[in-house]
Amino acid sequence: MLVDAFTSVLAIIALIGGKFAGWSWLDPIMGIVGSGVVFSWAYALMRDTSGILLDRTPSSSDLPDQIRRAVERDGDSLITDLYLWQVGTGKFAAIVSIVAHEPRSSDEYRELLREHEELVHLTIETEHCREHEPHS
Repeated sequence: MLVDAFTSVLAIIALIGGKFAGWSWLDPIMGIVGSGVVFSWAYALMRDTSGILLDRTPSSSDLPDQIRRAVERDGDSLITDLYLWQVGTGKFAAIVSIVAHEPRSSDEYRELLREHEELVHLTIETEHCREHEPHS
């Protein structure tokens, strides 16, 4: 809205300058300035929101590593698949697949990650590991 208001003010200034001062060249100049402002604003908006729209995790985020450390700390649980994406500014959603010989409930794993307030939606899938079990 601010960019729209700014370009409208530029157009009004150009019309007044053209009518009262005879500066007919002012209208195209203000049009070029206005388009530059709109382009700059649109570029910044695309840069800031493209990661959210494309479900991308910012490279500066260490949240995937923190999730792995929290879940795998018990020595039995192993994350086999972790999909993390940004759903808003500083807000993330995750799908975590965990394999363990003695899997905990989803609520217990969710509790391990409760300290991460930026994790606003969490889906946890657990699977019982049957490898390396004693045979009966």
